[in-house]
Amino acid sequence: MDLCTLIERNAAYAPDKAALRFEGHALSYSGFNRRIGRVSYALKRQLGIKRGDRIAILSLNRPDYLTLLYACARLGAILVPLNWRLAAAEQLFILSDSGAKVLVLEQAFNAVLPALTRQLPDTCLVGLDFAPPGGSKLDDVLDECCGDEPTPDADLSCPVLIVYTSGTTGRPKGAVLRQDALLWNGVMSQHMHDLTSTDHALTVLPLFHVGGLNIQTTPGLHHGATVTIQSRFSPEATFDAFEHDRPTLAALVPAMMQALTDHPRWASADLSALKAICTGSTMVPQRLVERFARRGVPVLQVYGATETSPIAVYTKLGADLAPDGASGLPGLCCEAAIIDDVGTKLPPGTPGEIVIRGPNVFCGYWGDQQATREAFSDGWYRTGDIGRCDADGYFWVRDRKKNLIISGGENIYPAEVERVLMGHPDVAECAVVGRRDPRWDEVPIAYVVRRPGSRIAAEALLTHVQSQLARFKVPREIIFTHELPKTALGKVQHFMLKELDTQSSPEGDSD
Repeated sequence: MDLCTLIERNAAYAPDKAALRFEGHALSYSGFNRRIGRVSYALKRQLGIKRGDRIAILSLNRPDYLTLLYACARLGAILVPLNWRLAAAEQLFILSDSGAKVLVLEQAFNAVLPALTRQLPDTCLVGLDFAPPGGSKLDDVLDECCGDEPTPDADLSCPVLIVYTSGTTGRPKGAVLRQDALLWNGVMSQHMHDLTSTDHALTVLPLFHVGGLNIQTTPGLHHGATVTIQSRFSPEATFDAFEHDRPTLAALVPAMMQALTDHPRWASADLSALKAICTGSTMVPQRLVERFARRGVPVLQVYGATETSPIAVYTKLGADLAPDGASGLPGLCCEAAIIDDVGTKLPPGTPGEIVIRGPNVFCGYWGDQQATREAFSDGWYRTGDIGRCDADGYFWVRDRKKNLIISGGENIYPAEVERVLMGHPDVAECAVVGRRDPRWDEVPIAYVVRRPGSRIAAEALLTHVQSQLARFKVPREIIFTHELPKTALGKVQHFMLKELDTQSSPEGDSD
């Protein structure tokens, strides 16, 4: 048995039921199952994909994103989702690090191709909506392949996803998720949402995130529900979907919730089909929860990480109300605890590091044994997040990962931005911290110490960063200062810079 078996069984029970809806078109479970079979056969016969091979995808949300996931599950191959918001250099690093044999992409993201053909010329190219230079269009590959029978070559113990998460060392790490992790994650989603085959989930979060892929989308498909996919989030399209497609569930990050509640359609939009939305990825302002509650829509909270598939702690639909601000209870199929720096479990009410253990937890970082060892303590995954739990088992997240900036639901690690800034010859030292922002929750800002004699301007440094990193990672402001606050061991104290930013500008010029 593999994950694809769940699609097969749902196709047998309800062949004509809509599995996926996209841009006004529906794909039934039987049609979805057939396409998975054709794609898996073509990948194996035409492109030589075998168990353990990696297939990367660079695309907005679309049905074939999920087709490729389940085709990989059938073959024992591994899907590597690429964040389309990243700069080409970042995407190339992931393609190289993962050793992707095939890149499947939309034409809108073909800017990566010139550098890709120079640096990774052996990567096979397949276009979703075009024929890339030196490659083929997916439908053409399928037409050239006469077979359409599934080719089982895997089981639930096989890795199926490598999802890259920016690392504190300045380079992203690939979290490896097995098929059984997604299966157990889906069980917890069913428990959290009271999910059944009668549900209809709206997917607007990007599928390159485990949140978009695994909070409701894959669990919905595993339980025979219908999933409507939007290529990307927009308030207008989401309101249209609420009113015309009438989904029962949706997953939104707080920035999306804010955009909806600030929109002119908010007061009059028909939300009556929604039985709940769920949210997470950052601290959830109580005012947003209350705005949805006043419209009759319960808000469920979920806490987790890429490494936990992501569901780990949540509030449950229909359960007793969680205390204000709580992220919920440990999931049905996993454990959560609070530990101190040496790994000892702490009593209720004592803040410490949140750790997770269970079958939904990743099996390691791709090609990085040291990072994998550091991520675990006696079998518990160390999230790096600081929180507490009460005597009833409810968890609160006090602070996100050390120094982590979460901007509009996207993770930004200061070390990654600092690495690029330090690559400029005029920068002697730098530190990047988050600044509160009413729209994005946080935005990055950079404190920079120039090299002696340099008069480099902020605009030049911003241009330098933008040439190597995604736009959302580019600092909103460069603040020049004479020195950075440090510990006795010379480590920059980011928390002091954050406190300084909320009070006043640092000493020195701020060109």
